[in-house]
Amino acid sequence: MTDTAITGRALPHPEPEEIRLETVLHALSDPMRLQIVRELAAAEAELSCSHFDLPVTKSTTTHHFRVLRESGVIRQVYRGTAKMNAVRRHDLDRLFPELLDTLLAAAERQSARLGDAG
Repeated sequence: MTDTAITGRALPHPEPEEIRLETVLHALSDPMRLQIVRELAAAEAELSCSHFDLPVTKSTTTHHFRVLRESGVIRQVYRGTAKMNAVRRHDLDRLFPELLDTLLAAAERQSARLGDAG
């Protein structure tokens, strides 16, 4: 039985063939969204929305997750009452080889260079 069958709540995600490079790049161009993806990629596991301590309102946080999901960067599923998030690494790596790793490495270098905590 799927999570959708259990909860009745399905979240729309683009099919892999619908994911576009410019949409992925736009989603990752925002510092908050990039930070979310960095944390998810580092965890290599699903994390709940409440795991992230972002310095923005709840509605803005929700917006950031929606942009990431609708662009195809992350997958969101309900597990009970929690909305769980994971990077769609397999799809992104197949569509755009090395893009995600390159962007994450660049973000890490920038963070170290600027002395950011993230």
